[in-house]
Amino acid sequence: MLFLEPSGQRFYNGCRMSKKKRTIFRRGRRNFFTGLAVVLPVIISVGIALWLFNKAVDVSDILLYPFRYIPGIELTDIWKDATANEPGKELFWWWKVIAVVEAIVLTGLLGFLTRYYVGKKLVQLVDYVILNVPLLGKIYGTVKQVNQAFTSEKKSSFKQVVMVEFPRKGLFSVGFVTAEQVRTDEGESIISIFVPTTPNPTTGFLLVLPESKVTLLDMSVADGIKYIVSLGAVPPENAGGIQAAFKAEAERLLAKDV
Repeated sequence: MLFLEPSGQRFYNGCRMSKKKRTIFRRGRRNFFTGLAVVLPVIISVGIALWLFNKAVDVSDILLYPFRYIPGIELTDIWKDATANEPGKELFWWWKVIAVVEAIVLTGLLGFLTRYYVGKKLVQLVDYVILNVPLLGKIYGTVKQVNQAFTSEKKSSFKQVVMVEFPRKGLFSVGFVTAEQVRTDEGESIISIFVPTTPNPTTGFLLVLPESKVTLLDMSVADGIKYIVSLGAVPPENAGGIQAAFKAEAERLLAKDV
């Protein structure tokens, strides 16, 4: 005897199967993006580290040239594509490590020497020669000033995390105090503030504002940078203090409008 499934039952079973497929697809997609959120930072971090390593090797591989004169070491032992008389371009991985380590040691030795009279005079001589070269001197001078601003041991480049009304009235941005310029006749400080862009904090805007237009935030510079790079998703350790500052500023603006 042949039994036929009613059309309503077939439609119901089809809907159930379609719903199960959609559920499996949603779960699979959710699991994929959850795994991607875990793996992606690792991949990006490793990729950046390898890129920096290879760039350091490209710059420092010239330090390996003296090894070619050591008895028993051939050019083909250092470079994969070297010939009997000419070095190549592709190093063996262990020589890459040696080149980077050698560059680190020599940089540390140079820093040690610059702490003494002879080293300081040598640096001054190099600066004098390069600064007097057309075009190159301008580039070198700018790079040196920026480098000194961010690596000076005497003071931090970013002194304080602040909130300023920028880019227009009613909108606020997080920035960093970089310097105090002058004081007005009334005794108010005029300060320079760097407002970085997000998520790339290496670019931004320089604002020169009176101190009364600036709200100090109870936040470390490191927390401020993390807050900006993460698009505001990573709250600072002192989140309560930041919220209190935001609330106080909002109340001040409301009171001014009234």
